[in-house]
Amino acid sequence: MEGNARWVALTAVAPVAWGANYFVTQEFLPADHPLYGAALRALPAGLVLLALCRRRPHGAWWGRSAVLGLLNVSVFFVLVFAASQLLPTSVASTVMAVSPLVMMLAAWPLVAERPGFAHLAGALVGLGGVCLMLLGGTDDIGMPGVLASAGAVLVSSFGHILAKRWNTTGAAADLGDGVLASTAWQLTAGGLLLLPVAVAVEGAPPPVSPSALLAYGYVGLVATALAFTAWFAGLRRLPAGTVGLIGLLNPVTGVLLGTVVAGEVLTGRQLGGLAVVLAGVALGRPGRTSGPGHRRPVGPTLPDERPEAPEVPDDPRDPAGPPTGSPGGCSAGGPPRVSSAG
Repeated sequence: MEGNARWVALTAVAPVAWGANYFVTQEFLPADHPLYGAALRALPAGLVLLALCRRRPHGAWWGRSAVLGLLNVSVFFVLVFAASQLLPTSVASTVMAVSPLVMMLAAWPLVAERPGFAHLAGALVGLGGVCLMLLGGTDDIGMPGVLASAGAVLVSSFGHILAKRWNTTGAAADLGDGVLASTAWQLTAGGLLLLPVAVAVEGAPPPVSPSALLAYGYVGLVATALAFTAWFAGLRRLPAGTVGLIGLLNPVTGVLLGTVVAGEVLTGRQLGGLAVVLAGVALGRPGRTSGPGHRRPVGPTLPDERPEAPEVPDDPRDPAGPPTGSPGGCSAGGPPRVSSAG
């Protein structure tokens, strides 16, 4: 249970950083360059992680890195940017809040994690809390923005579960068996795919002021490199339903940051919605026992997990004595034989 709590805390770094990312992007980054914004968010973060892990893909991971980079980085970043421009923040955040349900449904066929009752109930309760917090009922909702936001949910949910599937199989050893290397190559591939498209569509890159440079530093290092590494590490260790519920902290962070930094007033309805969201996250937390979607990690069995055979003392009446060889009873032909750990 303590191990699960640590992984939940690490995974929560991602949605909290993403919630703050909305404020940083809207306040300091140019709004008319979504492709450059996505490329400058992904590529520097990927290169920093590559410098840290210093691993390269082998075999199938060249293609997998490109596919995951396209889904989780290139398409997702652009759709999120478009949704934030076409929709009010409350509506865009609410549409994105259905991602826990989508992730649970995608995890069932892809990684054989059947959502349990607690995960489904927590997702529905959390979604209700987000709606209570953010929906005001007076915003003009445009269909292109709704489609962009819904597309971001579908693309990211499928891409994240696909990354979980590929990172929990034996083939992950081709990439050094590390989340850091997988995340680094996803971000690098996604940024490289975006860069020529940005040049072709948006022309010259936008001018970068000192404040924008600092904002890009936060967006790239904290909200992308650190956040995605923590997110994919959580996906590898926790059920997809639990990780999806943790993602509800994204709109919660946005509301709290708006209240503290931007001076927005947190109404009674928003306070109630915040409490409901946190209740939903707590409802779907990992339990002490294995649920329907939990799979025991595959790996070697530790020696202390096996019952030890009772030690049989030597019979003093046996004239043959112990086997010839070393004093410990080893045969003359080699070292002592011990039970294998798997």
